[in-house]
Amino acid sequence: MASEMVTNAAREEVLRRIRAAKGGVASRDAARTGWNAIEREYRREAARSREAVLELLVDRLQDYDARVLEAVHVDVRVAAATMLKERGAKRMVVPFGLTAEWMSGGVEFVVDDGWPADELNRVDGVMTGATLAIAETGTVVLQNVAGQGRRAVTLVPDYHLCVVRVQDVVETVPEAMERLQATAGLATTFVSGPSATADIEMTRIKGVHGPRFLDVILVE
Repeated sequence: MASEMVTNAAREEVLRRIRAAKGGVASRDAARTGWNAIEREYRREAARSREAVLELLVDRLQDYDARVLEAVHVDVRVAAATMLKERGAKRMVVPFGLTAEWMSGGVEFVVDDGWPADELNRVDGVMTGATLAIAETGTVVLQNVAGQGRRAVTLVPDYHLCVVRVQDVVETVPEAMERLQATAGLATTFVSGPSATADIEMTRIKGVHGPRFLDVILVE
């Protein structure tokens, strides 16, 4: 406790000196006033039709090497069973609160109860819902809520099957940020395709920061 107090005091002193160097002491109200005064000339609303937005999301996800199945006329359970069979998945971890009707037969679904990373690494994958998806960037947004779970559950397993509702798809990042304001205090993860990175010689490696494989089911 004493060390924490010393650390906090040191941090406050550093921040005090920075504020003094910048010409005064900032307040919450002053910061908010300055933030609201910033001109935002970028596009903040959708410009495409609903169909075009969904087509853009699918195109972006596929470009990032994710597989997409549009379950508009197909039951989510059937769509999930199809994708899990193609992936050869037999044992999937799911967060608490995931819709039971989405889970297909023939696969063992186990609910995460705070498993350590080594346990999460032994399952074939994870199945979750999503808070929303951003078409322009091909991004799925997950939050620490029922049906989506804690961050480790979606980052450790090698495969992620994510169900995204069509009504939760937005076109632009500003639209997404506006929707996320109400839950801004939650741990939030932005997923744009399977995890991939490249070294200085541009050798692409998958699975460094998260799952190597991502499947998305779009459902009405």
